[in-house]
Amino acid sequence: MKKGDHLFLVDGSGFIFRAFHALPPLTRKSDGLPVGAVSGFCNMLWKLLTDARDTSVGVTPSHFAVIFDYASKTFRKDIYDAYKANRSAPPEELVPQFGLIRQATRAFNLPCIETEGFEADDIIATYARKAEAAGADVTIISSDKDLMQLVTSNVHMYDSMKDKQIGVAEVIEKWGVGPEKMIDLQAMVGDTVDNVPGIPGIGPKTAAQLLEEFGDLDTLLERAGEIKQVKRRENIVAHAEQARLSRRLVELRTDVPLGLDLEALVLEPQDGPKLVAFLKAMEFGTLTRRVAAACACDAEAIEPAVITVESGATARGPDLDPEQAGSSSVAAPAAPRTARSQQTGTELGKDMRPADLAKTRAEAFATAKIDRSCYVTIREIEELDDWIRGALDTGILAVEAEGNSIDPMQGELAGISLALLDNTHAPSGGEIRSAYIPLDHKTGEGDLLGGGRADNQLTIREALDRLKPLLENPSVLKLGHNLKFAYLLLKRYGITLQSYDDVMLMSYVLEAGKGGQGLDSLSERWLGHVPMTWKDVAGSGKSGLSFDKVDIERAMAYAAEKVDLTMRIWLVLKPRLASEKLTTVYERLERPMVATLAEMEERGITIDRQILSRLSGELAQKAAAVEDEIFQLAGEKFTIGSPKQLGDILFGKMGLSGGAKTKTGQWSTSAQVLEELAAVHELPRKIVDWRQLTKLKSTYTDALPGYVHPQTKRVHTSYSLASTTTGRLSSVEPNLQNIPIRTTEGRKIRAAFISTPGHKLVSADYSQIELRVLAHVADIPQLRQAFAEGIDIHSMTASEMFGVPVEGMPADIRRRAKAINFGIIYGISAFGLANQLSIERSEAGEYIKRYFERFPGIRDYMENTKSFVREHGYVETIFGRRAHYPEIRSSNPSVRAFNERAAINAPIQGSAADIIRRAMARMESALAQAGLEEKARMLLQVHDELIFEVEDAEIERTLPVVVTTMEQAAMPAIAMKVPLKVDARAAVNWDEAH
Repeated sequence: MKKGDHLFLVDGSGFIFRAFHALPPLTRKSDGLPVGAVSGFCNMLWKLLTDARDTSVGVTPSHFAVIFDYASKTFRKDIYDAYKANRSAPPEELVPQFGLIRQATRAFNLPCIETEGFEADDIIATYARKAEAAGADVTIISSDKDLMQLVTSNVHMYDSMKDKQIGVAEVIEKWGVGPEKMIDLQAMVGDTVDNVPGIPGIGPKTAAQLLEEFGDLDTLLERAGEIKQVKRRENIVAHAEQARLSRRLVELRTDVPLGLDLEALVLEPQDGPKLVAFLKAMEFGTLTRRVAAACACDAEAIEPAVITVESGATARGPDLDPEQAGSSSVAAPAAPRTARSQQTGTELGKDMRPADLAKTRAEAFATAKIDRSCYVTIREIEELDDWIRGALDTGILAVEAEGNSIDPMQGELAGISLALLDNTHAPSGGEIRSAYIPLDHKTGEGDLLGGGRADNQLTIREALDRLKPLLENPSVLKLGHNLKFAYLLLKRYGITLQSYDDVMLMSYVLEAGKGGQGLDSLSERWLGHVPMTWKDVAGSGKSGLSFDKVDIERAMAYAAEKVDLTMRIWLVLKPRLASEKLTTVYERLERPMVATLAEMEERGITIDRQILSRLSGELAQKAAAVEDEIFQLAGEKFTIGSPKQLGDILFGKMGLSGGAKTKTGQWSTSAQVLEELAAVHELPRKIVDWRQLTKLKSTYTDALPGYVHPQTKRVHTSYSLASTTTGRLSSVEPNLQNIPIRTTEGRKIRAAFISTPGHKLVSADYSQIELRVLAHVADIPQLRQAFAEGIDIHSMTASEMFGVPVEGMPADIRRRAKAINFGIIYGISAFGLANQLSIERSEAGEYIKRYFERFPGIRDYMENTKSFVREHGYVETIFGRRAHYPEIRSSNPSVRAFNERAAINAPIQGSAADIIRRAMARMESALAQAGLEEKARMLLQVHDELIFEVEDAEIERTLPVVVTTMEQAAMPAIAMKVPLKVDARAAVNWDEAH
């Protein structure tokens, strides 16, 4: 840390109590968990970060940390046992929120700091003095008077609730003394809240007067006989030692041993997906949307995070003494449960209608205890054979493969867990028993790479030789959650899973948009049970273990519970698919994706590192050139990434109009502001260009080579199922679906994806599929006719709206029609269209009005959709997929409007997603029927596009198979009113093929 840096230190414990007491109680809707303090804390922290990155209190922090009290027992208790003794325990509903708030801090990508034996104020004091000594400035985010002793010309405080800075002058104004005398003043006054005794009869004003007269506490105590007021003099003399004791209590330590040095506190950007995942888990809808918008991520595509709810000894918080707290590490539901489900098949709903069956099972399992003591570890081959016979007898088996990595392409198999229905009951219900088969757990001792193999385990080979016939037996139904992982991991060991159900996908079909689809979420929702978490078992951070290094018995409890829960959830959800007439959606659109995507992920795609390396250099040069242009336009050099400096240049120095100020009076330079300015001013346009170039470099050209698999030498993305409300797939590690296609740089990045020698890449892309779906669902005659006749749809729209002949259509008129065509699908406003076309808002509004006049069926579709979603809470694609919008009746107009726009778009985007899913599910068999299964392989799906790698000699045979399969994907379920069209071509790289 150096001069010019600025450290923000947030008093996290103070934030907790301010959030808790300032806001009304709030509970999580799904389970009633108190989350009011967490919500307040997250909103306060988000606002602080948003303002700070922009202008904050006049500065932009370079370093940032949130500081918490470890617990109430600190060194001050050793000095004075009665210190804080009069404080009552925290409210019961606040206790589980302490741990959640710490998790929230980490989700914000911020250092979360606490030190046993010290208070947060001591840690703040230590960091503040170290930073000040290094020449940096410090802002302490707190209003706590105890911290005012730290204020100097370089150390300030900021009360975020009152939007008020506290410097030397403010301390003097409040207390009558400067910060350097605050320790003595507090020692004299005492503190009833912290039980600091002080001197009886001495209040703040009197203390300030005495310090003004005598200079400091020591001098005052030495010359106490000079005090004229008898009572005051007697009190000071009698309680001199008490005053000295109080000074030791209120004086903050500046020598706390720090786990993180100052350089570790550098403020990093928020990890949008990570933060959104946490907020979704907490069910903070409004803040989730706000963060997702600011971080430019698709909240619907992000799975809620796995959250640990702590209580008792693990729920550290101010004034919660771990020695007096309970021992439970996870907040368990209040409802008691019995040892294991003892209901017979009839009691679980056998021979009932599907709706009644689902209800009966849900009620039964909601009161059935999950007892981990009933789980077993399979260590002998004879015992495994018994379980295999049980699966063959009942015809149903829940299975999970546990690896030593979250990447099934690189991880190794550590064990397999199984769950069975009791052999005496039919698959409609019965007792569930679960087991874990450890296969390659390590002892933690031995070699430096993880220790020797633990004793008393079956070998991977002998176990898989027994399990392979069962797992590939189509007459035995295998159950799992997120089965794609197990499918891919087992396939690497020569096992191809056959005949399966995935409860994650079943729940997704039933309740997309209502909540998370993680196993923990489903367990809490349907079974009322909070399961063990990965952190409970393997830890986290630097001390976290891979699963193969977890103690076998602990691993068994975790892994066996997962398949136990999977079996129970399947029993509840399976009849719901039938009762709600969604079985076809699950079986035709979701279940086939498990194998299809796993095969694609295993194949991967080749990249040319040299192209990316050269492109990375080009992007760096372009960014530097644009940077120079920015400096020339600005007339000076400045930090382009600094919102404050950028705001000063754009609105202060250059006086550009259209800027907005924050509450602190500083200029806002959000992405939206810059985009609006870029439409009319060159400098902000260059800044937008610079940001795009640097993002492409860091996200793709620099990062992609790191994803090359060490053995296959290819990049293997991972597709996320059940991650969006509409059914669209997303890809991660790396994300290959967000590479821009309309920019030169984006196309160059795609050019780095290449075919192997003797092959070509084939790109097959649906042409304007969402507009075609819109023409179908809204039944627009003009659009239907244009698509049927192969007329350019944007020229036709321009002709309809502006009365211009299609032949010789001016490019700018067509561009306007294109912007409206695509904008209407996403509910574009006049404001948004005006920005996109660089026209006045009134003109844009007139365009939209004219559009609806020319195509009244679109307006009717929108209004009908809004009415439907308000009544039912969901909308449907043309194939029956449901997208739920629980907040459609929100009293908040902006929330309601957002849900209405999403609901209008969902049937269109979702139907397009369903069509390409249907095509993917049929593609392998279509290629096989043409004798191309070994010569043409589907590698990637990117929204409306499929990418294949095909042998050179088979290109001509492959293209018609691919095109026909895609164009006929909706049949026979739906006879589209407009034809689907696919453009397909082959080339040596992705860019040329597209």
